[in-house]
Amino acid sequence: MRRVLAAPAVVVLGLVASAAASANPQPWQLNMTPGASQTSREVYDIHMLVLWICVAIGVAVFGVMFVAMFRFRKSKGAVPATWSHSTKLEAIWTIIPVLILIACAWPATNLLIRMADTSASEMTIKITGYQWKWRYEYVDYFGKQPGINFVSSLESQANRTRQLGSGMDPRDIKVGDQATYLLDVDKPLVLPVGVKVRFIITADDVIHSWWVPSLGWKQDAIPGIINSAWTRIDEPGIYRGQCAELCGRDHGFMPIVIKALPKAEFEQWMTTQAPAPAAVATATPLAPTTAPQG
Repeated sequence: MRRVLAAPAVVVLGLVASAAASANPQPWQLNMTPGASQTSREVYDIHMLVLWICVAIGVAVFGVMFVAMFRFRKSKGAVPATWSHSTKLEAIWTIIPVLILIACAWPATNLLIRMADTSASEMTIKITGYQWKWRYEYVDYFGKQPGINFVSSLESQANRTRQLGSGMDPRDIKVGDQATYLLDVDKPLVLPVGVKVRFIITADDVIHSWWVPSLGWKQDAIPGIINSAWTRIDEPGIYRGQCAELCGRDHGFMPIVIKALPKAEFEQWMTTQAPAPAAVATATPLAPTTAPQG
């Protein structure tokens, strides 16, 4: 009975830990992280720009409101205003928000255009979402076809633990200081550092969404539709993500792990993963036959 009651609690704890670890948080962290690519850092910069604009607007609005509440009140002899309309004031508080929106929209639109531009990519990866795993196909690498193709699923030990609900404390499953329960896979997606990688993303059954926070974007994987995105990772490391679209019963158990390697190490890995060339069948020529005479 205790195991039956403990199972849901362990699963919930694991999901909470997974959601927190996906963004690699630090103690008392209250803000986003810059990420691992130029795109993610630009997203962070625009976020900070809009945040400080909102802070300034909040200070101005609440400042005026509190001044009006405490300085101009009846107990201090204030009387109701004798005017009810000011065209100049309404023009000011209409024009200023429009200018603020333009100031926010201009860099955001430019960034969205650059994020959608997959041209001049040096590598292409096809990602296919399944219930509940991902398939990665290395389509192109500097004009070569590596032929690497594998399925990436939730790591088997974590999968057994979340199904049984006992036998392991999720807080004990760690890599360094980051809890990775339900965020490990059997085969990570290995990518080179400093290379522009184009992703073509689709699905085979239902809608999924491929999301790695450190890359600064996410992209839906839709059956019958090909979506595209790109990244260029600047630093070697392990970057984690999850499916961000409710795709069925085990939606919370299809993590994403990217292992970014220096270019030389990546090429060595690619050599070890490349499929063996198919054996060429050799046929023994038949001896010529002589047609019977007469």
